Amino acid sequence: MPLVSVIMPVFNGEKYLSEAIESILTQTYTNFELLIVDDGSTDASAAIIRDYAERDSRIRFLKHERNLGTGTAQNTGFAVATGAYIANMDHDDISLPTRLEKQVRFLENHPQIGAAGVCAQAKNQDLTTTLFDFNVPQEHALIAFNLFHGASIVSPTVVMRANYLNLVGGYTNDGTKAADLDLACRLLWQTSIRFANLPECLYLFRRHKRAIGVATVGEQSEEERSIRAGLLRLLWGETPPGAVDRFQLLRFQQKLNWRDRRAAKSDMRRLIDALIAHDCVEPDDEPLLIAEMNQRLEQASPRIWQQFCHWRRHRLGF
Repeated sequence: MPLVSVIMPVFNGEKYLSEAIESILTQTYTNFELLIVDDGSTDASAAIIRDYAERDSRIRFLKHERNLGTGTAQNTGFAVATGAYIANMDHDDISLPTRLEKQVRFLENHPQIGAAGVCAQAKNQDLTTTLFDFNVPQEHALIAFNLFHGASIVSPTVVMRANYLNLVGGYTNDGTKAADLDLACRLLWQTSIRFANLPECLYLFRRHKRAIGVATVGEQSEEERSIRAGLLRLLWGETPPGAVDRFQLLRFQQKLNWRDRRAAKSDMRRLIDALIAHDCVEPDDEPLLIAEMNQRLEQASPRIWQQFCHWRRHRLGF
């Protein structure tokens, strides 16, 4: 029985699908099954998947007759998965050869961690140009904190323990374009999970017009805002006017005026206290989170204040 089940939802992915499949089949770690779910494609995706499944016994071909959404496709794969670990994989991206090996080894050596992602690079369509890096924090506390207003985890790179996915009933089936964020928030709130990210870049995220993150950016933004507001309500018992908007501005590294900066500091301080109070992070993580808070506030400050903070650190040592 394979230790890892890789789930790959596909919808009209014929152009890049073969490259994505090959990147899994050529992993240095080989004890896996690849569950490819055709989510009602109308192009040649099904034929491509079927051809690979006939040639490699590690591949299982699952098919929806109509498009039901990524979350439902992921649940279709999860329902038949046999692995103790569930690995995500998008149909148009590339997993570098040692990705699964390093993530599985990390999880095997760190039983307290429930899910581990990796750093990634965004590439152009033909993978010849790096557009930007996804550098995500390694520590659970920063990942949890940044779910609200910063880089936390690159969702397609995650390998998680299947028992945690069972605890929350799998992915959402409501058609949301932000199913991965929804899952991360439910895991954080409903379980004792601890996240981690490996510091290496082991995944290439292909940017093109049909990519989910590009084609549905407006829908995602609203759905993500709603999900974050919902988690904030659970943590605080309310969602104060403006808090989610300020977190959104911080997330996109926007400058804040002095009034909003003071309010954002109060928001983040309250968020740290709530994460600790609800056992989402450890009390010992408080200094790390406060340092992150101060750094985010400095980045959101006017240029002259940033220059003063830089001078104070280097001249006065604080």
